[in-house]
Amino acid sequence: MNATERGIFEQFEFWANAPNPAPFSDSTAIHVFVGCGTSFYIAQALAAAANADGVQSIAVTGGEWWHRPHYYLAAGQTAHVIVLSRSGESTETVRAAEVSQKAGHHVTALTCAEDSSITRFADTVLYAPTHPIEGIVMTASASLMLLMGMRLAGITIGAAEIAAAEAALEAVDTAANSLLEGRSHFVFLGTGPLAGIAQEGGLKLQEMSLSYTQSYPTADYRHGPITLADERSVAVILYSPEGQADDAALAKDLISKGVRVLGFGGPGTVEIAVGGEAAARGLVCLPALQILGEREAQLKGLDSISPRGLSKVVVLG
Repeated sequence: MNATERGIFEQFEFWANAPNPAPFSDSTAIHVFVGCGTSFYIAQALAAAANADGVQSIAVTGGEWWHRPHYYLAAGQTAHVIVLSRSGESTETVRAAEVSQKAGHHVTALTCAEDSSITRFADTVLYAPTHPIEGIVMTASASLMLLMGMRLAGITIGAAEIAAAEAALEAVDTAANSLLEGRSHFVFLGTGPLAGIAQEGGLKLQEMSLSYTQSYPTADYRHGPITLADERSVAVILYSPEGQADDAALAKDLISKGVRVLGFGGPGTVEIAVGGEAAARGLVCLPALQILGEREAQLKGLDSISPRGLSKVVVLG
């Protein structure tokens, strides 16, 4: 088992020790989830989940919130800004925290690095150490920040969800090679809180295996992108509890075109049992999406611990 695999399969012990903060106390304030790359996709999932739980929220990339917060928040409006950064050193996110604090916003940092730069500009810090062998690609750290953010948004995550995530990981790992072999076009689909997770799944496979991937809201895939779906394609559908029938109809159409479909919580060429609310489903699916990227990297003979062109922390000069 290589370092990436170990980081994926061994992450659950870190989940068990993650902070369990008190949920948001002010549902009238706007909550702004900020991150870059993986952290932004996690932020999107958290903002959607928080809205569904009655907490007004948006997600913004670190660079946008640093330079252009006025496009996302009305003048004079204050917010609770939740910044996500594994290292606590990503320039855009650190600067986003700094300008937020200067503007009078309450800042909460979700990070896997204690006493990092981002914590200097945070009123509240939620810290969860990640797997020590995690490489450039975010695996356990992504799950940990999603877990902490979900608890902060009032979503209950406990032993049942952790066990479900372990089961989904094992099931996808068993099916991964037969699903991926001979395929070169990869699509990730989800809605609501699962849309950000679908984007993160696409990013993981892209980073690890140097493959081109696409991600769309599930129903939108029919509006143009489906023209590329054929016998070279794999589609990953994160089924929404509210749209099972529509998602299943799309899966049927894709399979008829020769697409192999991995269905989380619904029909597919391979079906992975996932239940519960949409927000919790995202966390349950995340490790399984990570191993999918690793298995594609192995099929291509690539070492995912240090992908081409990437660095562990993006620091701008």
